[in-house]
Amino acid sequence: MLFVGDDWAEDHHDVEVQDETGRRLVKARLPEGLAGVTRLHELVGAYLDEDADPTEVVVGIETDRGPWVSALVAAGYQVIAVNPMAAARFRERYSTSGAKSDAGDAHALADMVRIDRHQLRAVAGDSDLTEAVKIVARSHQTLVWDRTRQVQRLRATLIESFPAAVAVFEDLDAADSLELLAKAPTPALARRLTIAQISAVLKRARRRDIAEKSRKIRAGFQAAQLPVRPLTAAAHGAVVRAQTTLIATLNTEIGLLGEQVDAHFGQHPDAEILLSQPGLGPILAARVLAEFGDDPTRYTHAKARKNYAGTSPITRASGKKTVVTARYARNDRLATALHQQAFSSLKASPGARAYYDQLRARGTGHHAALRQLANRLVGILHGCLKTHTPYREATAWPHTVTLDTAA
Repeated sequence: MLFVGDDWAEDHHDVEVQDETGRRLVKARLPEGLAGVTRLHELVGAYLDEDADPTEVVVGIETDRGPWVSALVAAGYQVIAVNPMAAARFRERYSTSGAKSDAGDAHALADMVRIDRHQLRAVAGDSDLTEAVKIVARSHQTLVWDRTRQVQRLRATLIESFPAAVAVFEDLDAADSLELLAKAPTPALARRLTIAQISAVLKRARRRDIAEKSRKIRAGFQAAQLPVRPLTAAAHGAVVRAQTTLIATLNTEIGLLGEQVDAHFGQHPDAEILLSQPGLGPILAARVLAEFGDDPTRYTHAKARKNYAGTSPITRASGKKTVVTARYARNDRLATALHQQAFSSLKASPGARAYYDQLRARGTGHHAALRQLANRLVGILHGCLKTHTPYREATAWPHTVTLDTAA
């Protein structure tokens, strides 16, 4: 067998090829792209028999995505995505001085997959459809996070210059809030708005009780507030107008990308099983599918899926001392989606609600109870995917709910 360490950068790769004894056969710096992959195949081919199986080549690299990784997987190599933190800890075996180089990292990666590959996870063999779902689902979530940041910045600006707007509008990213702030980004301009103008904006946003809400908004704008100097108010107004335009654009793109998430996810054969789970809608289910993947061999049992999800606890035992803590080294995108699912399932599933209530009755905090509920839901999802069976409330939650003592 051959073992390849690949330390990647934006425009090049430092690689080292070792044999089974750890002897360095060759090292090189390869360019990114087709020329680099072709050269890597030539280096590997020079030390393989003509009838050798490509799976006899094991590649360690600190990423699991991108055209380079896809090319290595397509070639039939065993590609192992090494966590950068684990690679850094492994590198400390060679030097305590902190010395580091790209060639040295490639050497450490080759040694790592040669010695410890049985404890490392190979790149998942997800389908092309799942990869497409991952791309659009992650991009959609990133845009939602970007909008949240922009809304918080808008709120901070309004608190300094126009606090009445923060009190009047419940959702600063709502269509009517953004349109009114764009029309009147300063207190002086807001006082000039008429009931008719406010009502027209609310009508376009399809609000209810338009007359009553218009009066409340106008009253809020007319309320007295501490004065702001004219030039300062004008500067803040320009910032507010720019921020509202940016948030409105993000709203539009989030909606369009959400349609793409729904369209791609709806084509997946596991979509029905995921949507049957309590608390999962199309967007949230697509995120769960994207982060778990659909490689049927990746999770050998429910515990492995729970560990990857970050919902299972960590036990630290030494001598007479045993401590159980939450798992924070995890896939944050997946953990966020599962936390939201657990919260939503409290209304969608009587069994989930009963499980949560029993945890709370034992003194468990809200977020800790949701984390344990998410852990239970991941196990249920694993069983449904393994047996290709939709979720059933009676099967998932028997009459007597047994609490997990370890959790």
